[in-house]
Amino acid sequence: MSINSYVLIVIILSGLVTWLPRIAPFILTKYKELPELVIRFLNYLPVSIIFALTLSSLLNEKTGALPTVRWIEAAAVLPTFWTALRYKNILLSVLVGIISTACLRLLF
Repeated sequence: MSINSYVLIVIILSGLVTWLPRIAPFILTKYKELPELVIRFLNYLPVSIIFALTLSSLLNEKTGALPTVRWIEAAAVLPTFWTALRYKNILLSVLVGIISTACLRLLF
């Protein structure tokens, strides 16, 4: 099996392009502190990402129509959110979300 040099170069460059943005923040912040404003902004980033993912899984979007609510998933968010607030454990929250969604789908 022969490999085209063009394909090999594309694979290596693609790997570099995906590797560089993941490593660059560690290299750039190793010897220098980030400004306080940037640190405060980054503290909110995980919460906003989780909220965006949760909201997108609760709504059913169709072009030309208003979003509709997925009621089983919306009902499963309640015990999951309570678990996250009460125990502050992501693994436990994920397990509660999966189990409550499975139970609700089994019932309805």
